[in-house]
Amino acid sequence: MSLGKSIATELQYEAAKTRKLLERVPFDNPEWAPHEKSMHLGRLATHIAELYVWIPRAITADEFDFVSTAGKKPHVAANTEELLSIHGDKVAKAVDLLENVTDEELNKPWRLLRAGQLLWEKPKKDVIRDFSLNHLIHHRGQLSVYLRLNEVPVVGMYGPSADEK
Repeated sequence: MSLGKSIATELQYEAAKTRKLLERVPFDNPEWAPHEKSMHLGRLATHIAELYVWIPRAITADEFDFVSTAGKKPHVAANTEELLSIHGDKVAKAVDLLENVTDEELNKPWRLLRAGQLLWEKPKKDVIRDFSLNHLIHHRGQLSVYLRLNEVPVVGMYGPSADEK
């Protein structure tokens, strides 16, 4: 099995869990945050739904410069339907690209820049792991805490949660 197909399988497994979590996000107070330095609930949920975008960025280009996003206000989904649509679209595009990418392409170097200055360089397969999958799992844990603090039953990720006994 190619590396891309292997990553696609893992991504689909994790995406199904992520979708279950996103389905529970309440949109009655999307500006809620546990601390002034924390992301708001609506933005965090939308960020999680969008994170798969790093896979096409890594596969279809050899670098990304954060200047291209400077000044853009981050999107916040308006409701659960939009949130799940974003998630589904990003997952489908990522899976399609992963299932068709060569191992050679995934082993090529990829660079992250800010205003033309190199921040780091690593193989594309590592960008996919770090910037998409690991990043996703990190924020999914964060969102679980947000839900708990808002009295929303938390879905289990790798077994039942305390709410699913």
